[in-house]
Amino acid sequence: MGTTIQAAKTGGHPLKIYTDGSSRGNPGPGGFGAVLLWGDAQKELSGGYRLTTNNRMELLAVIKALESLKKRDISVTIYTDSQYIVNSVEKKWLNKWIKTDFKGGKKNKDLWLNFYALSKHFKLRFIWVKGHADNRWNNRCDELATAAADSKNLQVDEGYEFENGN
Repeated sequence: MGTTIQAAKTGGHPLKIYTDGSSRGNPGPGGFGAVLLWGDAQKELSGGYRLTTNNRMELLAVIKALESLKKRDISVTIYTDSQYIVNSVEKKWLNKWIKTDFKGGKKNKDLWLNFYALSKHFKLRFIWVKGHADNRWNNRCDELATAAADSKNLQVDEGYEFENGN
């Protein structure tokens, strides 16, 4: 199977997405937060899960943001404080994982395959930002993610719980 994620060329990125994930314990209750910015428009997304990991929530934030988009074939710049996400895509680690069917204990296969399918509909560019610093939107995503992790009606992260026999 051909597996290549195309990074978008620089310039002309009208849609900006900021994402963050959080877990209280790793694993533990977790949440994700995303802020989508398009011109003057702003949309916030979040969700909480009863048992998950920080990396799963970081990746789920990206997935949920992309799933919320109605337009396809657009350039999207995603800002995240997760080097796991940025490196997996920008350094083409994900392409290797898919080719080897995630051999060697690579985690989060379910989410990475979901992301990979979504990524084909957009011209994506990932930019790492320092977490818990002075980036307004990253800080807002952190607030959304931690509030979701601390909420009462947490969803089941079926991929995590199934993978770990819970």
